[in-house]
Amino acid sequence: MSDALAVYWDDRRVGTLARNAEGTMLFCYDDLWLADPAFRPISASLPRQTGPFSRAATRPFFAGLLPDEEQRAAAARAAGVSAQNDYALLDALGGDVAGALVIVPEGQAVPAASGTAPDPLTEAALAALLEELPRRPFLVGDEGIRMSLAGAQPKLPVILVAGAPALPSPGQPTTHIVKPAMSRFAHSVETEAFAMRLAAAAGLAVAAVEPRRASAIPYLLVERYDRSDAGGTIRRIHQEDFCQALGIAPEHKYAIEGGPGFAACFDLVRRTCTAPARDILRLLDAAIFNAVVGNADAHGKNFSLLYRDDATVLAPLYDLMVTAHYPEVATRFAMPIGRANQLDGLDARAWERLATDTGLGAPFVRRRVQALADGIREAAPGIADALAHEGCDPDVLASLVALVGHRADAIAAAL
Repeated sequence: MSDALAVYWDDRRVGTLARNAEGTMLFCYDDLWLADPAFRPISASLPRQTGPFSRAATRPFFAGLLPDEEQRAAAARAAGVSAQNDYALLDALGGDVAGALVIVPEGQAVPAASGTAPDPLTEAALAALLEELPRRPFLVGDEGIRMSLAGAQPKLPVILVAGAPALPSPGQPTTHIVKPAMSRFAHSVETEAFAMRLAAAAGLAVAAVEPRRASAIPYLLVERYDRSDAGGTIRRIHQEDFCQALGIAPEHKYAIEGGPGFAACFDLVRRTCTAPARDILRLLDAAIFNAVVGNADAHGKNFSLLYRDDATVLAPLYDLMVTAHYPEVATRFAMPIGRANQLDGLDARAWERLATDTGLGAPFVRRRVQALADGIREAAPGIADALAHEGCDPDVLASLVALVGHRADAIAAAL
């Protein structure tokens, strides 16, 4: 394991992640980065500062780059390190992560991206990799591959070559994410594809998704919004999730466990976004959408800030689901709406309290709830038809249409 890790923003060094004598992970900005007139912090929770940040300040951002729950444990087993050792996991996985950062062992240069496109994976080869992901997340141990994404679901960052997924060459930013069907939740590909496409139809900004198959394995191909194509050159765009920005450790992502509620999220948008009025409305629409479709799992790591060159904005939505489709999933909201903490507990008072959290008027919020409920109900059948033509299970889609239609009617009636 490396004694220190160098942290780069693309090819510019921004700081060092090191362990002190007690083994505590600490981050310190590089003096040249601090002196640069164009200095930008890597996180809203890590502002300009000389000298190292404390562990309490360092850990939420950097641990937030790593996988969660069983995927974290599996990655640690594959790497031969402790699942509680954030530093060792970043040493093993921190090459291509969410946002613009690249983390490499001290003394190593950031790998230069090859100008040669890798070979696309055959369907059989991709299927074999997807079957291995639960045991070896992000292909830990393969030479030249160091990559990580947050979340508890197995996933594989890739690039597309002639429309087909391919493993990146060393140093090459990935552009898409392959999310195979989850064994715990039947038809998770259909459920996520439906929720994501429905959100887009309702006017929300979301990551583009496409349901596909690798042999017998269904998967969802997700386009990364933290990458851009500048004349054939892929650039990383910096981003962080709300837990990282608020300095909240990933294991506390749910409000009931110390994670952010909507008041803290709207305050974060108000403080950090370049056009806060616009992004407050976008976050309000996201909260309403999740409530209407029955997504109780919209926690603090499922919303992000995107740091473009010219503006800080609320990132497109990702990881949308219809958790109400699964009876075994808890119905408690990851973030309560007002005092309502259950999917079926929404009434006019809950929306009035959310209006207080947003700083918007209650009549306006009620109108947005009504408008989105109507839009979701009207768009759902067309989304289901389109996904059925793309190979998704029509019976599952019909069930989702009925569920969100019923919820839209009930929520609108309770206003």
